[in-house]
Amino acid sequence: MIRRAIEGDIPQILELLRQVNLVHYNARPDVFKKGLKYSKCEVEQLLKQADKPILVWTDATDTVKGYCFCVIKQVVDSNLLTDIKTLYIDDLCVDENCRGQGIGTALYNQAVSLAKELGCYNLTLNVWSCNPTALKFYQSLGLAPQKIFMEKIL
Repeated sequence: MIRRAIEGDIPQILELLRQVNLVHYNARPDVFKKGLKYSKCEVEQLLKQADKPILVWTDATDTVKGYCFCVIKQVVDSNLLTDIKTLYIDDLCVDENCRGQGIGTALYNQAVSLAKELGCYNLTLNVWSCNPTALKFYQSLGLAPQKIFMEKIL
């Protein structure tokens, strides 16, 4: 089942945040610290913000096995960009013991439905090139590069 996250989900969300952080830390310890993207207090605050919904996939025992942190962004009166509303996937994670079961796809599809319901023009996300599994997953869902963020390590 996919639903909006509630305060009781926070411990499981924090565990998943730890898992996704390790993927990034192991790939790029020069960029990522060991830790969590969001603290318990930060997740509590996100749960209260209508423009930052968190979707969770739960099993039959209501245990969170995946999440999708979303952010609704609206460009208004930009000199360069058109006025569009975007659903940005800030973070999507499936428990490492449950990957390959369609949970990530279900969460992504629910985010697409939410974006359509909210009148969004598009859905965007960032994926690190050091995470080829995630890149392949998103490409399999039909996502294509919108822009490429490049670096030169000095």
